[in-house]
Amino acid sequence: MSHLQQKLTLYGLTMIAVGGCIGSGIFVTPAQIANALPLPALFLGVWVLGGLIALTGALTFSELGGMFPGAGGVYVYLKEAYGEMAGFLYGWAILLVINTGALAGLCVAFAEYMKIFFPDMAEHSKTALAAGTMLALTGINILGVHISQGLSNFFTGLKLLAIGGIVFAGFWYGQPQVSAADFSAGNHLPTQLSTALLTGLIGVLFSVGGWHHASYMAGEAVDAPRTVPKAMFLGVLIVISMYLLVNLAFLRLLPIDVIARSTRVAGDAMAVVAPWGGQAVAIAIALSIFGTISIYTMSAPRIYFAMAQDGIFFRQLAWVHPRWRTPVVAMLVQVVWALAVLFYFRGLFDRIITFVTFLDIAYMGLAGAAVFLLRKRRPEALRPVKAWGYPIIPAFFVLVSAAFAVNTLLERPAQALPGVGLLVVGWGVFRFFRKPN
Repeated sequence: MSHLQQKLTLYGLTMIAVGGCIGSGIFVTPAQIANALPLPALFLGVWVLGGLIALTGALTFSELGGMFPGAGGVYVYLKEAYGEMAGFLYGWAILLVINTGALAGLCVAFAEYMKIFFPDMAEHSKTALAAGTMLALTGINILGVHISQGLSNFFTGLKLLAIGGIVFAGFWYGQPQVSAADFSAGNHLPTQLSTALLTGLIGVLFSVGGWHHASYMAGEAVDAPRTVPKAMFLGVLIVISMYLLVNLAFLRLLPIDVIARSTRVAGDAMAVVAPWGGQAVAIAIALSIFGTISIYTMSAPRIYFAMAQDGIFFRQLAWVHPRWRTPVVAMLVQVVWALAVLFYFRGLFDRIITFVTFLDIAYMGLAGAAVFLLRKRRPEALRPVKAWGYPIIPAFFVLVSAAFAVNTLLERPAQALPGVGLLVVGWGVFRFFRKPN
């Protein structure tokens, strides 16, 4: 019997949590957030709120990570608390909504940043570039993962370098673009403040989402019951600190109304410092997003591959190419569906991330509620780490997640309802797989 090697340290897991968060979101979502919250205090405040939600989520998941230190993360938590169907539907959502939608969104973000070199690029050309990038990187990773693995650290380094450069430029060269009066609560305050905050959270939660990826690697962690919870908490602290610094830098370089109109705010902000600044940071960001797309096309199909091996998904997804040793069918299914998401939402980034974040946060809230359920059903279970602030902290996380999901369903039904429909289809598929021969 083969076993996973338990070699991942706290540092390694923390970097996985950080890397799972920092993708394209911080470079693209500020425009959507500024549109919903056109007041600098609220614009920054919603990032703080998103970080607080993620921190309470990490504190809540710490108990679950200690109880179930094996590989699987959220999939395992849901299955243990609610049954096999809940675990299957989460995997189904990962395939048809969360991972494939995120992949489509990353490709759109990459194409958007490439427009700085081709300012006259039409929208259909941008969508075509996004689709071509997705297909090309899937093809490369089908032939083998050694190239993308070798470049992933380089691309991540570029991403961190770009963030550091923006923060330095904002605080060294930038100046406050607003007066104290602009921060007053009465100036430009949205009429429906709670709705505006929850709408603004779409971009924030998309950007901070991914901290729980450390839980997927628990089976390979040293002293997993303790290191996994710590890694998730530290990862969120690092990410939200970086995001707040970047957004403060944006506000020092660009007025809030300019941020609201910008589709590539990082490039526009650096262009204020130097004529070549926008293009320089755009290159770094485009390459870093390109690297993230490569990682997604390589890693996410392993989830569907594992489900097929467990006998709860189409067995063809578990087929490995005899020469390339890659799950070719799983990778092809992913890229076909990601292309469908891309074209269904016409390559519009804000619609794609709403589609993704709605179900992602709904499932995070459902997993958080498992803490209450398991304490009642399994009071004797070993809990090396208990959720800090129980029951207030977990209840806050669950309630805010539920409020976010309900608000998104009511305010953005065109993006949220397709995900609900796909879950209904998934229920039928699960029944089919569990039907006796």
